[in-house]
Amino acid sequence: MPKVKFIDLFAGLGGIRLGFEKSFQELGFETECVMTSEIKPYAVETLTKNFSHDYFKGDIFQVKNEQIPDFDFLLGGFPCQSFSSAGNRHGFSDTRGTLFFEIERILKDKNPYGFILENVEGLVKHDLENKGDKIGKTLSTILYKLKTELGYKVTWKVLDSIEFGLPQSRKRIFIVGTKDEKANLTFFDKEFNTLNTILESGLETIKSDFTEKLFNHFEMEELYGKSIKDKRGGDNNIHSWDIGIKGEVSDEQIILLNKLFKERRKKHWAEKIGIDWMDGMALTLKQISTFHKNDKLLVVLDDLVKKGYLRFEHPKKLVHEITENGVRKYRTYDESKPKGYNIVTGKLSFEINKILDPNDIAPTLVATDVSRLAVPDNGGLRRLTIREGLRLFGYPEWYQIPVKEAEAFDLLGNTVAVPVVEHVVRQLAVIYQDNVNSISVDKNVVKI
Repeated sequence: MPKVKFIDLFAGLGGIRLGFEKSFQELGFETECVMTSEIKPYAVETLTKNFSHDYFKGDIFQVKNEQIPDFDFLLGGFPCQSFSSAGNRHGFSDTRGTLFFEIERILKDKNPYGFILENVEGLVKHDLENKGDKIGKTLSTILYKLKTELGYKVTWKVLDSIEFGLPQSRKRIFIVGTKDEKANLTFFDKEFNTLNTILESGLETIKSDFTEKLFNHFEMEELYGKSIKDKRGGDNNIHSWDIGIKGEVSDEQIILLNKLFKERRKKHWAEKIGIDWMDGMALTLKQISTFHKNDKLLVVLDDLVKKGYLRFEHPKKLVHEITENGVRKYRTYDESKPKGYNIVTGKLSFEINKILDPNDIAPTLVATDVSRLAVPDNGGLRRLTIREGLRLFGYPEWYQIPVKEAEAFDLLGNTVAVPVVEHVVRQLAVIYQDNVNSISVDKNVVKI
């Protein structure tokens, strides 16, 4: 049985490894992970629980080339914060962005047959030079180094987990290469499933003042697909005042809050106040009275301040501060301007921020808020379980995450969709198999 050796960098939950091993083993290969690199202690604990590791390393910056055994494939879901819309998008100027250069260093020194790299969709157009360009300078740099400087036949493609039978839309770029030929990553056998295909049932539900208020104002089906946050969200948004989280409010107060929620974002108020426009400004009693008529408006507003739905504050101004590292921009209260009323906003201020519709798909799971997702069960609501989270990424049922719930969801929010990896690796495995077979034939040729 032929053997393929690989190293798993930035391993996380080991999702790329799972897909790699399954696809190669289906073609009759024995797989061997000769080195794993991961720095999060709870990720290491999880990897140790689910895989056997002969050689484990931490920070890849501290791993010298001579410490790395020879291998055939490099797997690397290198950290994505530098290129993600959730991060600061500094790219290669960010230390985390330079982790690609550690991959480049290892590929250059060890010269393996191939590699599989994975990252967020945002990498494609990060640092875009011209609006019409297909890719940005960051991806161009990565591809140039892999193709021109290292000599690999490289393919890249953005794939969406929803097309692989997983009830979650998660778009990720895969960059792969081999020494022999480009892989075709196009996927045709698309399969779609809804959330109820992965949900557990009959589990304990949340019984709290929060959920009681929800069900006092809405029927279960009315909650499907709704977000609960005092931010924008259209018809699928439930605000704190809609369910009286901070105290019951009158119908008129709800109307006023919804009006203020929109008005505070309009640019013409910044001109009248004399500040730089920002998305969410404090408006004075006089300004509010122009779009909401009530003889007792001050009483109504002060009651909302008392209950915590509004803040009575000065508007903010934009400050440019010159520092050693350049110009620092930030906002601070402008006490020269009169105080006004502003919405108290927040996405993660409630124990649940979204109720998933079992007949639909889950949103892209993000580490920062995955633990606040709720699903209907047993006549009530409960949080998404770790097992359901694993199923959303196509992990096998035997896989376990033996760490705290918050740590488990952090790992899940940064992992890969295993069936997508299986598809990608399958294309590489066929190319590698042809290479192994051709070498075998060459060795058996009898010279005449």
